[in-house]
Amino acid sequence: MSDLYGFDLATAVVPRPGDPSAYDAELHEGWRMHKAVNGGLLMALAGRVLAAELGGSSQGHPDPFAISAYYMSAALPGPATVRTETLKRGRSLSTGVASILQGGEERLRVMATYGDLDSHDASDVRTSATPPEMPPPEECAGREAAPPDFLKQAPILDRIDLRLDPATAGWTVGRPTGRGLVQGWFRLPDGREPDPLLLLLAADALPPTSFDFGIAGWTPTLELTVHVRAKPAPGWLRLKQSTRNFAHGYLEEDAEVWDSAGRLVAQSRQLARVLMPTQ
Repeated sequence: MSDLYGFDLATAVVPRPGDPSAYDAELHEGWRMHKAVNGGLLMALAGRVLAAELGGSSQGHPDPFAISAYYMSAALPGPATVRTETLKRGRSLSTGVASILQGGEERLRVMATYGDLDSHDASDVRTSATPPEMPPPEECAGREAAPPDFLKQAPILDRIDLRLDPATAGWTVGRPTGRGLVQGWFRLPDGREPDPLLLLLAADALPPTSFDFGIAGWTPTLELTVHVRAKPAPGWLRLKQSTRNFAHGYLEEDAEVWDSAGRLVAQSRQLARVLMPTQ
C-alpha cells in the first residue's frame, strides 16, 4: 500500500536544487479554514522539513519534542517556500528553525527541538492526567452536525474525521455551554495511522473554544506550542481543548491528545485572537 495519504501529500516538500536550506511546497485549498490554511497543517509542514534536516544523520533526531510556531500572516492556498536553519546538533537533542514564505512574505516561523522518541522508556511515566470521558465515536457528532455556514468556510472537515462529544457541541444547535470546553475523536478518513507529525495537526484540529461561548467569529492563531510526549498507537485519537481566560478579544487554549492505548501523547497551548462577527 502506498504511504502517500492526503496528509502526507499536503505536507510534501521538494528540495530546491542549489539551495540546501530551501524547499518548495504547495498549500492545498482542501486544508483551508475560512480563508487561510489550517495552522496545525502548516506546523506539520514545517515539522516535516525539520525532521528531514535534523533526523538525516546516523545520530539523527527525527521526532519533534517541542515545537513553537508564530503566525505572522494568513497562509493562502498556492505555492510556498520553506526555509530552514540548524541551530544546534547535540547527542540527544537538536534544535532548528523553519519559515514558510509566500511571495516573499513570511507567513509562519517555527523553532523546534527534536530528538528520538524511540529512545524513551515507555514504562517511565508518572502522571495525574486522565483521558477525557466521552461517548464512542459512532455516538458523537460528525461534520453533518456543523452549521451549514461553518461548513462552507471549513473544507478541512472533508480531510479529517472529527467527532465531537455531544456534551461540548451544544453550540452547533445554538446552545453553547459557556464552559469554554470542546472535545472529541480524531482520525484521518483515508486510514493513515497517527504519528508524531500528525499529532501537530491533531493539536489544532478542534473548533475554537470561543464557539462554546456563543461567539461564531474566526479565531486566527497567533502562537502555538506543541509538546510531543510519545509515538501514538494506531487508531482514534481523543482530543480535549479548553480555555480559562477569554479577555479583550484574545484567549488561550490548552489541548491534550490521547492515543488509543490511553496515553497522553501530546500537549499544546496557543494564543488566539477572536474576531467578533459583524452584525
